[in-house]
Amino acid sequence: NRSGGIEGGMSTGEAIVLRAAMKPIATLRRPLRSVELDSHRSVEARYERSDVCAVPAASVVAEAAVALCLADALLDRFGSATIDELTDAVTAARRRCREA
Repeated sequence: NRSGGIEGGMSTGEAIVLRAAMKPIATLRRPLRSVELDSHRSVEARYERSDVCAVPAASVVAEAAVALCLADALLDRFGSATIDELTDAVTAARRRCREA
């Protein structure tokens, strides 16, 4: 599966493999000047510690984004108003592929 499961915009039937990257989480070590919105006075921003590793959270977000993209492509191809219609359309397409 050297193509990541997609070749020419179509699934090869293999597992779809993604590679992703993310930037480090921003953090303030030295407070920056800011404004307190309630009193409108000048203050220094608080130091906020961020997670050491955000990869587990990012993987959940990436998985959800990919699922939405795949669902969008599925609806573009089979355009249905209900899940039952979509299931019937996918089943019919699979049957046609097996018969071809």
